[in-house]
Amino acid sequence: MSDIILFDYWRSSASYRVRIALNLKGIAYQAVPTDLLTRQQKAPDYVARNPQGLVPMLHIDGHDLTQSLAIIDYLDATRPEPRLIPADPVARAGVLARAMIIIADIHPVNNLRMLHYLKNEMGQDQTAIDSWYRHWIAEGFAALEQLAPETGLFGGAAPDLTDVCLVPQVANARRFELDMTPYPRLTRIDAELQATPAFAAAHPERVKPA
Repeated sequence: MSDIILFDYWRSSASYRVRIALNLKGIAYQAVPTDLLTRQQKAPDYVARNPQGLVPMLHIDGHDLTQSLAIIDYLDATRPEPRLIPADPVARAGVLARAMIIIADIHPVNNLRMLHYLKNEMGQDQTAIDSWYRHWIAEGFAALEQLAPETGLFGGAAPDLTDVCLVPQVANARRFELDMTPYPRLTRIDAELQATPAFAAAHPERVKPA
């Protein structure tokens, strides 16, 4: 059994990013499903290791690492092939800026905690919540579409951090029925990535607990 353990929720886009990164780097790991709907992430033994009580958490090299970007950065630093975040400072800044459109601008206002708050505390119905969700994806995707290459991936011939973040967010967009017609470059990149083994194996339907 691998001593690398991923505490994972199948539908979490942050967990999805880490699954993709682990697969791209060929890192074997044991998945521990952590159901957000039944609040397993708030169990005392889990919170003792991860005070924020979120997924993913990756146990690796004797450490409990949290937050998908920090986890992927650690993997790049310790297992650099293939690199997902460039070493060159200018290229690194560009990749991080593109990825953060998803990680920092779209995802935080659309995660499960936010949706529950909109429903339970703010009294919003599902129609309003779905509209909220699509609005913030559309705003971020409009910028990413302008930054996307006409051919190839964000990372060129091989995926980079932006590509790793894009695929889970496109999956969310389709789940909430966002019209992807205005984003042909993003749609093309997503299709190319979904056809590769590392991305396909990380898909939520492939890791969903039975």
